[in-house]
Amino acid sequence: MGSESYWLDTAPAFNAGQPGPVAGQVDVAVVGGGFTGLAAARALAMRGARVAVLEAGRVIGEASGRNGGQCNTGVAHDYAALSAKLGAEQARAFYRAYESAVESVAAIVHSEALDCDFSRNGKLKLAAKPQHYEGLARTYELLRREVDPNVELLDATQVRGEIGCETFHGGLLQRNGVQMHVGKFGVGLAEAAARKGALIYENAAVHSWQSQAGRYQVKTARGTLEAKQILLASGASQVGELNWYRRRMAPVGSFIIVTEVLPAELLAKLLPQQRSYVTSRIIGNYFRVTPDQRLLFGGRARFAMSDQRSDAKSGRILQAAMVQMFPQLADVRVDYCWGGLVDMTADRLPRAGQHDGIYHSMGYSGHGVQMSVHMGQVMADVLDGKPQANPWRELEWPAIPGHFGKPWFLPIVGAYYRLQDHLH
Repeated sequence: MGSESYWLDTAPAFNAGQPGPVAGQVDVAVVGGGFTGLAAARALAMRGARVAVLEAGRVIGEASGRNGGQCNTGVAHDYAALSAKLGAEQARAFYRAYESAVESVAAIVHSEALDCDFSRNGKLKLAAKPQHYEGLARTYELLRREVDPNVELLDATQVRGEIGCETFHGGLLQRNGVQMHVGKFGVGLAEAAARKGALIYENAAVHSWQSQAGRYQVKTARGTLEAKQILLASGASQVGELNWYRRRMAPVGSFIIVTEVLPAELLAKLLPQQRSYVTSRIIGNYFRVTPDQRLLFGGRARFAMSDQRSDAKSGRILQAAMVQMFPQLADVRVDYCWGGLVDMTADRLPRAGQHDGIYHSMGYSGHGVQMSVHMGQVMADVLDGKPQANPWRELEWPAIPGHFGKPWFLPIVGAYYRLQDHLH
């Protein structure tokens, strides 16, 4: 069983990185070579800006290359609950931001002719309990009435035609959901940014920056450059002096396994529509078929940070959950098992804007494939003097109480969520 991300292991090599030391002057230094940073760099370079991407490891080496490969419409909340909390107008605006995000991804794929197994198969949220189906039915009615007439509510019988598992009580189908090979997409996005003129430095961890005469001296592991502006696109990174941001996010581990290649007839029985799937539990699972006919199965198996030992433990939990859902896979080999960090905010809404003169976009809370790409492009607008382009600009971002940089509280949060899953 490999401990590398399937997406990273099967992606092409990125060959457009900059050799030599980090040096010189740029208009914008982008900290982080994931989807946010690369999309921002591409958009800025297309406007004629001189931009450098400073990545601590390899491009898309963290969350952008370690996720479930789902790119979906819909906020990271039950829409009805979000509308009740924030009001219908604000909830609609946030929902439409995610619709725009999916289209941002699609536009880049098509304009750059990226070979990334892009398909629009939709997302199906599966009701694990009868009361969850009732909640999905309320959300369905509100979505159709207020913001998305293209959703569909499936009852238990209809769901059995979608998935070879008898335990679900219905589902909510959002047809705008997209799948792609995020490794191929990410490398293609990086190469597109480089073609437009962006300078991309791998293995260039940013240690610190200092403001000097209206510009920033940005110190990295490969040298120092000077920038007029800085964009932090670092997500849940644990590298560098980012404690102000770390106190406002919980770096929750998310874990994934991928099986060996499965027979086409077996997949046709298990997942005939090959959509993106997510279950309705708080600590639920998400899964999909990969382009080469494997089953990817993931979730918050444990509320812990990701490391080799934690990933292996989580992999065993995920394999047991997969076999419980699909007993036909009891003897199937697991070829990949890995983890990564989700930059989870307290309210599970992204944060983007400016702090102490430094721009940032992060906190995608498990829905970052589409929103990171979109917000990279949005932040290019913001850096260009158009703050109104940012849909999250009005959100406050207080520190999480008791959080001082290291997430000591994750096991407590996990125990609470497990209790909620049991009770509700």
